[in-house]
Amino acid sequence: MDAFHNLHALTTLHGLLHDLDPLGPLETGLENLLHRAATAMGYRRMALALFDPKTNVISFDLVYGHHGQAKATYTPGQGVTGQVVQTGQSLIIETMADDPRFLNKALGRPAKELRELSFICVPVLRTSTQGTPAVLGVLSADTPRDSRPILEQHRAFLEVLAAVIARQTAYLQEAMTQKKLWASMGFWGGNPTRENILSQNQIIATSKAMSFVMSQILQVASSKAAVLLRGESGTGKELLAEAIHQASLRRDRPLVRLNCAALPSELLESELFGHERGAFTGAVSAKKGRFELAHTGTLFLDEIGELSAEAQAKLLRALQEGEVQRLGSEKPMTVDVRIICATHQPLEQLIKAGRFREDLYYRINVFPIFIPPLRERREDILPLAEYFLESFCREYGKTIKRISMPAIDLLTQYSWPGNVRELRNCMERATLICNEEAIRTYHLPPTLQTAESSATNIQLSFGDAVAKFEQELIIESLQRCRGNMLKVARDLRSSYRIIHYKIKKYNIDPKKYAQHPKKRK
Repeated sequence: MDAFHNLHALTTLHGLLHDLDPLGPLETGLENLLHRAATAMGYRRMALALFDPKTNVISFDLVYGHHGQAKATYTPGQGVTGQVVQTGQSLIIETMADDPRFLNKALGRPAKELRELSFICVPVLRTSTQGTPAVLGVLSADTPRDSRPILEQHRAFLEVLAAVIARQTAYLQEAMTQKKLWASMGFWGGNPTRENILSQNQIIATSKAMSFVMSQILQVASSKAAVLLRGESGTGKELLAEAIHQASLRRDRPLVRLNCAALPSELLESELFGHERGAFTGAVSAKKGRFELAHTGTLFLDEIGELSAEAQAKLLRALQEGEVQRLGSEKPMTVDVRIICATHQPLEQLIKAGRFREDLYYRINVFPIFIPPLRERREDILPLAEYFLESFCREYGKTIKRISMPAIDLLTQYSWPGNVRELRNCMERATLICNEEAIRTYHLPPTLQTAESSATNIQLSFGDAVAKFEQELIIESLQRCRGNMLKVARDLRSSYRIIHYKIKKYNIDPKKYAQHPKKRK
């Protein structure tokens, strides 16, 4: 045996174990493990394939040194990988091209490499509850051809590494199964990302504040933990609740919504838990409650702070016991429901005032997510406005192409007390009254057109409207032409003398736009 190789392998293992983070993301940790091991040991490729006993399929879930996904799967007994799964014993193929057991199906290695590389495949074993070894999958490596003793050392190294993987990843198969479920749900790359959750749920968010919110959604989506969405009215709490549900493993199960503020307290309990026929006046037939309708799915309770004291007590029991009882019935029913709540109210103050149960608060506040108001994420205002404009143009058959720069300035300067909901209403109104190719300041609601921000009164005279229109055209052209007045004159099909006169008349400073970036399309 080569003492140098042994020492190098031991040093590599020590470093991998030292840097292993058992609390970090599982897949990322395994990818880093393969990458570092392959780099340190000189492997051309490394692969981790998992065996699913339910489908009897061995699939390659993580591969280092190969671009794209594996081309094929194996079954027990098929090829080297299948034999290792079937027997639970390691195999060494000294030359890939010379051994008929090596099928080269999954990674499609070039013919030249088959003559240059050896293949080592070891089982990833975990002791079952009966005390017998259970094969989770296989760990394999492509390594340059070498003497048999050196290849045996690599086999020993990989067996120890496989044991580390099996020990550190007790939920390995569950995580990979979850990854495949996410892929089947349409999440590209096999797991939800910020980008595809935004896309699939039509959430427009570019700011750092909302990026943090989306990262929290990614963290909690796949769990069963209760989520409490907090934020001002109109910030999009219901849309984010839907995003959490769509990114969860309950995606194909119902998402049931209930606005707790929309119903009087005497009807709210019936909506939540259902009722039997004759339970109260007007109950002419039995009715399922929202908990029953959301069984195995998700229940979204908006404005949770509006629940009556009695409804709060029954909700707490339902969450603690996993049981609900219809009004007028003595028979409890077991339900499996994931709870997402939302509120704009300060629940802590309601608790102090005796209007909200403290024990219910701790039950629903497992994973709080605070959604910032629109005024604190101004980077999202323009993308949202453009999205709403495009949407309403399709709905109302309009051909508006853009939002003028002065109008953009008004949109971004406004405080938006009604948040995204107010912005949506604003853009719908502007789309309806606009008969031009661009949304301009006078198409926006009067609340946005203060004297300071738009230099106009709410009711414009004909002369004022013309002047305002001229100012907007000139400012937009100055921004496009970087303050060059000759280009502005050509752009507006006018003379330099007229443009110079208008700029002086309206007290516009061309130098202000000399370095202004070109208007976004």
